[in-house]
Amino acid sequence: MLVICLYFVSVKKGNTYAIVDIETTGGHAGGNGITEIAIFIHDGNKVVERFETLINPLQSIPYHITSLTGISDEMVAGAPTFEEVAEKIYELLKHSIFVAHHVNFDHSFIRHQLKQSQFEWQVKKLCTVRMSRKIFPGLLSYSLGNLCRQLHIPIENRHRASGDALATVALFEKLLANDTGGHINAMLSRKSGEHWLPIQLDKAQIEVLPEAPGVYYFKNAAGKVIYVGKAINIRKRVVSHFNKQGIDKRTQLFLRQISAIDHKVCVNELHALVLESAEIKRLWPSYNKSQKQPLRQYGLYQFEDNKGYIRLAIDRKKKCFPVLCQFNLLHEGLVMLRKLAVEFNLNLKYCLLDKTPITEEDYAMMGNHEQYNQKVHQALQALAVRLPTFAVLDEGLQENEQLYLLIERGSFWGMGYLEKNLLVDNINKLKELIEPMADNDFIRNSLFQYVEIHPEKKLVWNNEMAV
Repeated sequence: MLVICLYFVSVKKGNTYAIVDIETTGGHAGGNGITEIAIFIHDGNKVVERFETLINPLQSIPYHITSLTGISDEMVAGAPTFEEVAEKIYELLKHSIFVAHHVNFDHSFIRHQLKQSQFEWQVKKLCTVRMSRKIFPGLLSYSLGNLCRQLHIPIENRHRASGDALATVALFEKLLANDTGGHINAMLSRKSGEHWLPIQLDKAQIEVLPEAPGVYYFKNAAGKVIYVGKAINIRKRVVSHFNKQGIDKRTQLFLRQISAIDHKVCVNELHALVLESAEIKRLWPSYNKSQKQPLRQYGLYQFEDNKGYIRLAIDRKKKCFPVLCQFNLLHEGLVMLRKLAVEFNLNLKYCLLDKTPITEEDYAMMGNHEQYNQKVHQALQALAVRLPTFAVLDEGLQENEQLYLLIERGSFWGMGYLEKNLLVDNINKLKELIEPMADNDFIRNSLFQYVEIHPEKKLVWNNEMAV
């Protein structure tokens, strides 16, 4: 059984608290309006002032919102707009600590509406959900309704601003009375930053993040990765996601879903950006927009026909045939092959770029198969120079290891850590020891740029042997 202690603990003298609840037309401040607001000014002992009003949001209230709150378009038609009461709201809130259940939701709406009314508003915040988790740990649910049932707080006029705000007042008073651990003062500290975090995310998950290069993963309540990012400083970058909370629908939904953070430390920024790109391709997170290009679906192949001629062709990638180079789009491959054919005088029909039947005149122009095949070899050698094979070597996370990133025929093959003293003089041996990963343009371009700046970290193969 939960025991509630009936005494107040010390909070900073002189603090007043604006305990607030709002009703809105929707879930994000950028495209919705406030339909009702209730503000109770509390001095740490009792309510000393109150304000409540319906507000005309200047937009239609959706049917499902009316069904939940009972607030209809007809009810707010004669109510003041937010701009008409903005000065009163600003005066009530400007010197008080802002308190609400799921505080960032209410704060984002009021701050946005005040800004539109030419009032700049910056205050400290307290979230009764976060405070409840710390002061009353182990409860089954921390929604306002369930908290009130578990803590025996009467709640009337549910889903209306005054009813929910009064219940939040009673909850806040119980939190003040039972905060024997000093959690509220700690949350008000400038260094806390906890009030900016997504509601389901524990601050302890931020505190364990390293200040090192790497990749971080935001997960939802089900443990599914919804966003992958890279950073030179993982902790600093993660915190930056929460310092400036956007008012658009996508940002608000994103922040509400973040329940856990995972990370992988990397050697440097290059390692982080390669891993990030590969992980986006592997996990396909819902909130990563960039780098979601299709996998390279086409390849350049060679085969010998029954007359001994080497033929080149662009086709969909095949698992059982070695590919000479890869392309995202069929058109990209056809353009490259046509340029190669023109440059080395290859027969367009023998490259399947001209689908008309091969004639005796074509054979005469190509010469015997040895002569023609020599031109094909020259073309493929030129292609190999343009699409090189090399590895990038860099320091490992441990003193006795090295990081290898492999480019094969111009495409990213994979990466991994190997022992420093391990001799890797054969490309096939390296491919057995590192992890294959999905290739994309972003990774390839990053590696090419890196070796231009750091040529000493480039390991080149000649006839599959390191040089």
